Amino acid sequence: MASILNTVRDMERLRQITVVLLRHGFGDLVQRLGLGGGEPKDAATEVEPDRKRISFGERLRLALQDLGPSFVKLGQIISTRPDIIPEDVVRELKKLQDEVPPVPFEEVKLDIEQAVGGSLDEIFSEFDPQPIASASVAQVYRARLRAVPPAKGAAGVNAPAETDVRVAVKVQRPKIKNVVERDLDLLYLLARLIEKAIPESRIYSPTGLVAEFDRAITAELDFTNEAENAERFTRNYEGVESIKFPRVYRHASGKRVLTLEFIDGKKVYDAVKVGFSGERIAKTAVNLILKQIYVDGFFHADPHPGNIFIVGEPPDHPVIVLLDLGLVGRLSPEMRERIVDLMVALVREDAESLTDCLLAIGRPRSRVDRSAFQAEVQRICDRYLHKPLKEIELAALIRDLVQGAIKFDIEIPPEFLMMGKSLMTIEGIGKELYPDLDVVSECRPFFTQIVQERFSPQRLSENVIKSLTRFSTTASSLPYQLQDILEDLRHGSLSIKAPDPSRPAAMDRLGRRIFTALIVVGLLLSGTALVLGHHPYLGGSAWFLAGTLFFWHWVVDLWKHWGK
Repeated sequence: MASILNTVRDMERLRQITVVLLRHGFGDLVQRLGLGGGEPKDAATEVEPDRKRISFGERLRLALQDLGPSFVKLGQIISTRPDIIPEDVVRELKKLQDEVPPVPFEEVKLDIEQAVGGSLDEIFSEFDPQPIASASVAQVYRARLRAVPPAKGAAGVNAPAETDVRVAVKVQRPKIKNVVERDLDLLYLLARLIEKAIPESRIYSPTGLVAEFDRAITAELDFTNEAENAERFTRNYEGVESIKFPRVYRHASGKRVLTLEFIDGKKVYDAVKVGFSGERIAKTAVNLILKQIYVDGFFHADPHPGNIFIVGEPPDHPVIVLLDLGLVGRLSPEMRERIVDLMVALVREDAESLTDCLLAIGRPRSRVDRSAFQAEVQRICDRYLHKPLKEIELAALIRDLVQGAIKFDIEIPPEFLMMGKSLMTIEGIGKELYPDLDVVSECRPFFTQIVQERFSPQRLSENVIKSLTRFSTTASSLPYQLQDILEDLRHGSLSIKAPDPSRPAAMDRLGRRIFTALIVVGLLLSGTALVLGHHPYLGGSAWFLAGTLFFWHWVVDLWKHWGK
């Protein structure tokens, strides 16, 4: 019975999606997917006159907004893929606002009490039932914790317990997980339908985009991930006074509730209005994202202005606070090394090294014409690099290099694209705050230090030891592998496979010859038996068919031989 109800709900949701798509001028898409049926047009599906005059990207953004939180999140994920999505569409999708009316407090109160393991009065001395923010996945409340369990200090001694602590309580919206899971099933269905009905859409990988969204939203729905991210960021910036991350209160948190330190800061643009130095904020933010990406390999993947607060003393001592740490990017040590090489090549304006770096970072899906690809890289470099340093848009340069790689069928890893998006966002904010921001100059000492550390005696000795250890492991296992080979040889079970590219065609040709020979022999024997049985006409016909078939097969083989 439950499965029937779920099917009915899915069909109703699919009908809603169809109506929204029709209303925003995507009737052709609905028809090609086979979702239109014979449904008559009405006020709900009629395209509004204004919709006919706006761009595709704007219509897509409006449709996603009307379809609800899951589709808004999907649009935000798609906006991070400028490698496969047209620039005008990306620009529109970045405008998607993740703000919805809050649900009544009584609907989330039970979830909070289950997460904290007691009633609100036992854990909190104050709890404001009016949310201070409301988004598609969660809403945030202002509260005060009665007490915080003492934390152990560096010497293992318990620090004094805190009382009456101001906190922000982030609570997941009721049943949002069920809504997202249902929409995910439909999104996978729609993605498969699009790839089947519109073959040209496969270049955008609809199923891949939905899978990427699936990973992101699944991680975001578990608030323990955000708690771990906040604690890791705090460890990475321990002792850095210009950067701050909200403290997590684990005893009052769970999978669906997250209690964080309340930070009463200014929005980044408001901070400049009240006297903070835009130059100082911009440079601190750039160095913040550079360290996260190239040193830690762990970075905030959505550092838009709404997720940045400023505290501290104006004008020259701003402290940047990063919020909403659910969506993060991770770079392996190997990827960080390759990205550092890429940035060094950019600073040196070395197109040949840039080509090598892009080929190392990406995954060529077919044979790449290196000369043509290097010429494309050189053309992009000429467009951006031969300018005064403060006029160079580093993030836009990386974006165009990625798009150039895509033209040559080089697949760029998602984590690199996420890194580019974060860098682009911070650079955009920085240049709004301080138009003379020179990102390349900020990068140069940073990468000089990284390269110096890479070739320092300590680092080189570590690499030598690592290589010797790997070689030693390989050498120690070599005798056992040789012993296995000799044992197989002694028992006669050693086999060597050498694939022959022409073998399938040869086997096919041999099979056709054997098949033809069997038919010819069968016809000859049948004809002989018929002639002996006093049926000369039938027997002659069988002989004639056998001769014709043999002659046709001989002519075809001769023609193929001459064709070679």
